[in-house]
Amino acid sequence: MRFLPTPEQREFARSLDAMLSAADTPSAVRSWAAGDRAAGRALWSRLADAGVFALAVPESCGGVGPLPVEVAVAFVELGRHAVPGPLVETVLAAALLAGGPGPDAAAGLLPALASGKAMATVGAPYALDGDAADVVLVLRDGGVWRAPGAQDARPCLDRARRLTTPLPGGELLLPRTPPAALHWARLATAAQALGVGLTLLDRTVAHVGRRVQFGVPIGSFQAVKHRLADARIALEFARPLLFGAALTMDPADVAAAKAAACEAAYTTARTALQLHGAIGYTAECDLSLWLTRARALRTAWGAPHECRATVLAAGPPHH
Repeated sequence: MRFLPTPEQREFARSLDAMLSAADTPSAVRSWAAGDRAAGRALWSRLADAGVFALAVPESCGGVGPLPVEVAVAFVELGRHAVPGPLVETVLAAALLAGGPGPDAAAGLLPALASGKAMATVGAPYALDGDAADVVLVLRDGGVWRAPGAQDARPCLDRARRLTTPLPGGELLLPRTPPAALHWARLATAAQALGVGLTLLDRTVAHVGRRVQFGVPIGSFQAVKHRLADARIALEFARPLLFGAALTMDPADVAAAKAAACEAAYTTARTALQLHGAIGYTAECDLSLWLTRARALRTAWGAPHECRATVLAAGPPHH
């Protein structure tokens, strides 16, 4: 089955691609990893102005959503450009706060998330970029709490992803965690991973067309072509699963999309690393920004075995 975006969705993707292409995101990623948030915050504001964070927020709370297909479209582009920050977690925070009855404090946070004035993260138990986020939510005791902050960043393979520990205490926002909220995190992660994989493939195809051995580009070797073809097939098989899941938001569909997209991105990362040779290992090479992101997203909000277990537990699809 083919899932074709509407003209409006295609234009949305093109506008995000153009904006991010002009933003020098590799520099923003490196600054973010070094603790300098200025460039990342500026980029965050521009994404908010483009409506990215309003997509998961209901219209009644200052957003334009919930629009899961548009979230998938946007996050593919965010992955393609390796945008830093708790992007998935802000979408998850919106889904949590909009998904269940709670005090006015919960609903009051949604307009700030939609407008980009507040950056959110969610801890379960560690919170991504909790030291940079304005809102730190914690899934604890079956409910959703707002923590007073986060500290003690843990090292991560992707240096732009800082895993922090939420501070104890805080305010109970929702007595029960909305069960459907996790699916938004998995969907956005899957879309981001697909975008990461697409950029890794594009950069590798360009590299093997320039790299010469024995007087010919290495891209002309059959073994290289086969590796790239396998990566392309994996990514293209993941794409319809992603957009099919965005249409249904069925837990099994989303889990299948998450597993397929993240495994495809990881496979593409391994191919990209091998075909770039030793240069791919170096932090100075921009390729490393996507390589490490592919590895980190693979286990974020559901490792492959967890997602497969969700699919198997749902049984065969009903038509």
